[in-house]
Amino acid sequence: MASEKAKELAAKQKAAIKAEKLRKKNSDDPRDWGQVRQLREAYKRTAEIDPAVTWWMLGVGVGIVAVIAIIGLLANIAWWAWLPLAVVSGLLGAMIVLTRRVKGAMVKRYEGQPGSAEVALQLLNKKKYTYDMGITATRQLDLVHRVVGPGGVVLIGEGTVGRVKPLLSGEARKHEQIAYGTPVTQLFLGNGDGQVKLGDLEKRITKMPTVLQPHQAAEVRRRLAALDAVRPKAPMPKGPMPTPKGINRAMRGR
Repeated sequence: MASEKAKELAAKQKAAIKAEKLRKKNSDDPRDWGQVRQLREAYKRTAEIDPAVTWWMLGVGVGIVAVIAIIGLLANIAWWAWLPLAVVSGLLGAMIVLTRRVKGAMVKRYEGQPGSAEVALQLLNKKKYTYDMGITATRQLDLVHRVVGPGGVVLIGEGTVGRVKPLLSGEARKHEQIAYGTPVTQLFLGNGDGQVKLGDLEKRITKMPTVLQPHQAAEVRRRLAALDAVRPKAPMPKGPMPTPKGINRAMRGR
């Protein structure tokens, strides 16, 4: 009897595993995709906006293979010794090109849309930085986002400057009262004078001088959680598409 129950349980587990594999295979959720599919989707989405990515990848990949082949032949090295290195190096070069073009394509696709800041904020090192989208907003979808990390508290405003500026200033005052001496930096997202372009936002944040150690940043986040708990949730738009983990690594060059 116990043997029959064990067989029945094993059959159910096998069927569940098979069903889960089928679900992931047909899923549109990037979290269900394997790394190969994530990179394939990254290439397809990039090529839609940046058709030259294919030629750049081919040019760099073939160029690297050709250089290593020439060196190997001139040095009279056996082909079986340099060919694997040439192929791997060529593929790596093509992937580096894709990494750079993916980021540019994402910026071009979402620049100017409400919530576009998330395209850049997703690229931050999650071990060092945390971010909150739309901590406050207007009905016209002018938004203020927040990043906490080694550079302190960074508030990012996006939308119409005339509406965002007072919104951002008000949030800065609240955060300065809660953060107890932690620098609160205000950034305006956009292409105008004194604004930070979407493609430069990640770099601007990571290049800020270090003012908080990890334990201090954790304490600041704890205080800010109390501030967030006493105010209504901002009406965030659906914004940019979720960035799959594999594409995130590709964007960061990892």
